[in-house]
Amino acid sequence: MTDLPISLTCADYARVMPLATGAVKPEGIALTMILGSRGSWPARAEMLRRAVQDAGVQGGEWSMAQYLYRIDKGDRRYVGLPVFPLRNFTARDLYVRRGGPIRQLKDLAGQRIGMYSYTASGSIWYRHFLRFIGLDPAAIRWWIGDIDTPWSAPMDQTLPSGVNAPAKGRSLSDMLVAGELEAIYSPPRPEAYHPRTGPIVRLFPDFRWIEQEYFLKTGVFPPQHLIVIRREAWEANRWIARSLTDAFKAANDCFTAAQKGFPYATPWLEAELEDTVAVMGEDFHPYGLERNRAQIEAFAGEAFRLGLTSRQVTTEEYFADYLQGG
Repeated sequence: MTDLPISLTCADYARVMPLATGAVKPEGIALTMILGSRGSWPARAEMLRRAVQDAGVQGGEWSMAQYLYRIDKGDRRYVGLPVFPLRNFTARDLYVRRGGPIRQLKDLAGQRIGMYSYTASGSIWYRHFLRFIGLDPAAIRWWIGDIDTPWSAPMDQTLPSGVNAPAKGRSLSDMLVAGELEAIYSPPRPEAYHPRTGPIVRLFPDFRWIEQEYFLKTGVFPPQHLIVIRREAWEANRWIARSLTDAFKAANDCFTAAQKGFPYATPWLEAELEDTVAVMGEDFHPYGLERNRAQIEAFAGEAFRLGLTSRQVTTEEYFADYLQGG
């Protein structure tokens, strides 16, 4: 029997490389992985766009938030798999002006904070973190725009009442340096950031401790993207959802084993891995529904609290098609 050809887009994460190289192969599928390059943020955005807009592929990496909004509206053009190639803690993404008024957590209350998007997966987790540290996101004055012009993240089409946007051509980094914002949330490091000499610095220079505390108390290592496949591809062969999920799990295990067996990427990666495992356990980047149930519920719950969905979508509804596939 000839393997079924499937093409998926994805950023060039090390965890998916065993699939890209063919070291791991999904059962019954001739898989082609179309990857971004060099960890580029624009290339990553292009892979997400192509996953749902390029008729030449059957799916790929996509935003957890965008998938959630479609499920909330009954739009099931895509079938989500419990595979989460991108996770990121969020304390590290909070930047302030060097010498500015924000020195500690309580100083953020009621202040002006910029974000790259109001509705993106990362921005949902940002506000989940703010609640964790005791700040109500509703008490923040939000500004949504580009972090560093000219690079542009996908912008929200409309912003809620009371949420602002910079003047055309101005970046949130510019506004922060100029004193027009007190902080910005950004997944890529702002160009003006430098831990010792830059005008922009992290609010949590040693972000590890608070991110570990966040994990220990919430159980969340924030997943931000998942893998989706087009409904027509799934309807024709429903077994591909499980086959692809199992293959991504195997690739993840392959990467983890290689990293643990020969931790060479940085001089002290071995110590870093030991510390991470001590806090988060051996499988700290898990795939699969049950291992991520609490995190999906936290994500959907935060989106609902923010008014981004009409109700709290359950984990079973979020992955209904995958579960239906048996």
